Amino acid sequence: MGIRIPLINQDEKHILADIQCFALDMDGTIYLGERWIEGAREFLAGIEASGRSYVFLTNNSSKTASVYVDKLHRMGLEVEEEKIITSGQATIYYLQQHFPGQRVFLLGNPMLREEFLQAGILLEEERPDVVVTAFDTSLDYQKLCKVCDHVRAGLPYLATHPDYNCPTENGFIPDVGAIHALIHASAFRYPDRIIGKPNKDMVDYLTMRVNQKQPGIARERIAMVGDRLYTDIAAGRNNGLKSVLVLSGEAGIQDLEHSQVMPHLIFHSVKDMLPLL
Repeated sequence: MGIRIPLINQDEKHILADIQCFALDMDGTIYLGERWIEGAREFLAGIEASGRSYVFLTNNSSKTASVYVDKLHRMGLEVEEEKIITSGQATIYYLQQHFPGQRVFLLGNPMLREEFLQAGILLEEERPDVVVTAFDTSLDYQKLCKVCDHVRAGLPYLATHPDYNCPTENGFIPDVGAIHALIHASAFRYPDRIIGKPNKDMVDYLTMRVNQKQPGIARERIAMVGDRLYTDIAAGRNNGLKSVLVLSGEAGIQDLEHSQVMPHLIFHSVKDMLPLL
């Protein structure tokens, strides 16, 4: 007998009643491009009105927290940078913990490079100790040759996240996972460690950040809410969080029939969670 798919828009076990913090994916969950998903603004207000909190959790390492703050401001929502958690931030934290003081070759765009430098990460093009690959929207052939040289030399090889494609208002564009495939074709290696969702390092960083603001929140009282089974839902299920799938983005109900991970709850959109907060 297969795993039972949860009923849509229902919370039979009253899971949401125990949640203290909602970790929210962004594109496909809260908005699409520059357009709010219907009811998302009310959902965010409802979380805060219930005395609980939320953070935004994204794998996109091509943008800094300040960029997301500016975008949300344009859309009419005022949030502080502390509410934005990115795979770039989580990767910086991982480097600080495991490769302190080491020189990093970063395949990333100028915004991410500046974020690394401001965090005290030493960036080095020619003789690095560690390689980090990110979603580099400024990628050119010279960069590609350099990263392949360093990976081929056997250096520790990290990545900010695993996504193959990044959604845009006009369809998909190649993300860092596609870059990894290209590097593998030349240097015959995939990353030794990938930080972002669905992996443990991202959830460890999320839990640390949440507890900085609200000490003592256990993982089972954090809900990961998102529209992708293989990143958002897997991140929750595999790392002790509650996981909530919304059908407003990438995943459809038919995808659950063959999924290796099953959400705790399913809703058509975050709007349908509002009565259960």
